[in-house]
Amino acid sequence: MNSSLHVTKKGGSFRDQIEAAWASQGSMLCLGLDPDPKRFPSCLAGKPQAILEFCQTIADATADLVCAFKPQFAYFASQGAEAQLEKLIAHLKTKYPNIPVILDAKRGDIGSTAEHYALEAFERYGADAVTVNPYMGKDSIEPYLQHAGKGVIILCRTSNPGGSDLQNLHVGNNGALFEKVAQLAKEWDQSGQVALVVGATYPQEIAKVRSIVGDMPLLIPGIGAQGGDIEATVMAGAISKRPGIGMMINSSRAILYASSGDDYVSAARGVAQETRNALRTAQVKLK
Repeated sequence: MNSSLHVTKKGGSFRDQIEAAWASQGSMLCLGLDPDPKRFPSCLAGKPQAILEFCQTIADATADLVCAFKPQFAYFASQGAEAQLEKLIAHLKTKYPNIPVILDAKRGDIGSTAEHYALEAFERYGADAVTVNPYMGKDSIEPYLQHAGKGVIILCRTSNPGGSDLQNLHVGNNGALFEKVAQLAKEWDQSGQVALVVGATYPQEIAKVRSIVGDMPLLIPGIGAQGGDIEATVMAGAISKRPGIGMMINSSRAILYASSGDDYVSAARGVAQETRNALRTAQVKLK
């Protein structure tokens, strides 16, 4: 580890932070912020800060319904909107300090490069957690773990169909590769920093991961536009005897683009509320 690396100091672990958010918000809904200007309403046309305004207004309208915000880095970077991403995260951290912000960047590189990706996520953007790819092994994950209290969310079983190409390959007596990733993540998590990405499109595999990692938080994409079933997801990912925690269940496009008109903010809130309520209904069935 490079001795010049600035290591973030903060109290508590990422797991402490997300557990507090589950309790205070009464929600496992994570709001994905994937701003696509081609899908913005006409009222934002030509505005130089349209991406910031779009994300900020929807986040403000749904903040009481979610346990986490998850801006997707590529949607900002492709538009040269990194400065707007910085402003958005600063706004979220100032106004909603109890709600974690996850930078969905899916970084994965050798340790010396990972040090800089970690600085980008945690120091430049001020995110509470970042998504990473474990394909290059433990030394590519360690630089993120050096930032005390920050979350490191490792891709395990992704929601896209092509994830099966590698993630379902069997690796000796360890089962499928995604199961081996879950086992390693549990070993690497020494301070409550690690979580896993597991897609809602594969509820049986969510259940397998949960059986391996215990009460480790799971970031679960794939409901909403990708068609994952809410009840099956909640049943598969639940922590025994602790309904209402354990999962950050993400919805992005279904909420963001609920309307293409000037009512886009109220429409987004409506869908977010329906989704949060559906998650709660599924949780009740666990009791």
